[in-house]
Amino acid sequence: MKRCGWVKLSDPLYVEYHDKEWGKPLHGERELFELLSLECQQAGLSWLTVLHKREAYRGAFGNFDISFCAALRDEEIEKILQEKNVIKNRAKLLAIRDNARAALEVIKEFGSLDFYFWNRVDHHPLLHSIPHYKEAPCHNELSDNLAKEMKKRGFKFIGSVTLYSFLQAAGIINDHEDDCDFKS
Repeated sequence: MKRCGWVKLSDPLYVEYHDKEWGKPLHGERELFELLSLECQQAGLSWLTVLHKREAYRGAFGNFDISFCAALRDEEIEKILQEKNVIKNRAKLLAIRDNARAALEVIKEFGSLDFYFWNRVDHHPLLHSIPHYKEAPCHNELSDNLAKEMKKRGFKFIGSVTLYSFLQAAGIINDHEDDCDFKS
């Protein structure tokens, strides 16, 4: 089986993530919000680090229920900061709450996060030709413009590179390598 070159074959969780999640069209409020939140946690770290902490984040943040996250108080964030398997960065943890609040406003205006993101690509994934993963862009015009807009809407830890990574992972942009068996 041929996979993208970035997959660490020695880590079964990473292999499973690539094979079953990464680049597959993702829909649903909770699912998109979870992915966006985790991508924001990745800033300055490896995705593998965040992936191994995902279950702890799900437990700490009410399975990424947007209303639950938006209602978190500062003292609850402080408690989460003490948990064993979350990244010990107060600003990143507060960003999950702040982004949930911004997401609720987006949902109010656009009807859903799904529509908000997928409408940017006419509800069809952008398919790029990627001979080797190191040739994939780290941002594009879509991620540049969307990051600017989202920052104006109050989202935190959302730069163009982070957003491009989110768009790839959510399948909005398909950057599987050309010879990867999971490119569709």
